[in-house]
Amino acid sequence: MELRVEGRGPAAPFLGARDLFETERDLSLPVHVRVRSDPDERTWAGHYDDHHVLNISQQAATSVMARELALHEFAHMLRYEEEHPSHFLDLREVVYLALAGRRVERRVLQHCQVLANHVKDVYADDITLSVGPTDKLLTFLESELAAAIADNPSSGGIGGHRITAGSDPRLTVVNAAFAIALLERNDAVPTDHHIYKLAQAASEDAPDVDFEVFKDRFKSLARDPDESECRRVLVDLVTDYVDAHDSTTGPAAD
Repeated sequence: MELRVEGRGPAAPFLGARDLFETERDLSLPVHVRVRSDPDERTWAGHYDDHHVLNISQQAATSVMARELALHEFAHMLRYEEEHPSHFLDLREVVYLALAGRRVERRVLQHCQVLANHVKDVYADDITLSVGPTDKLLTFLESELAAAIADNPSSGGIGGHRITAGSDPRLTVVNAAFAIALLERNDAVPTDHHIYKLAQAASEDAPDVDFEVFKDRFKSLARDPDESECRRVLVDLVTDYVDAHDSTTGPAAD
């Protein structure tokens, strides 16, 4: 696996991630790592005919999660090279199939992209968790969920406090379901871990979203789906999420 690091940032986390990744998997195309100064960018992957690009903020590149973030993006790159259906589905087609004839709020449609990203992440992290340690990912997901719950614009929950009004409680339930499903699917969480209490708190903040349904959908994703199966699952996820909002006004889904 050919790797080139560009920008002001350490190369060691990416070289370490490459060495770990290569113990089980490999990429056909070279990877260009671009360390960027914007702290809000975190990480994302770009795919081209002759190479992949791993974009990562300098803040993320120098964090304790740098190697694990790189592993995660390498896994996405491999899924792209495999032409995995989760990474090639047309979300507009999915939304049309799920919501034809319905009207929903624009922000709910934007959340549908999060659902699609979660499906992609499950399939990417099936690889990540097969080649790397699980402890940092567990801690990271726990921290992210705790922050989202603290940010929900509702009362109750952990300690009865809400710091800001930035997160959507319904989406937080879906995010919690994704996190638990991913960890359980890969045997990466003990049954008494604190993240389960966080998931319960998220569910209490948005009782109209069935945490168990979403968790089961993410957890039971077929290991080797075809395009039709992957599309059906995502249609079901989008339908369930929009049903939870019971929206009847707003921009048309199409």
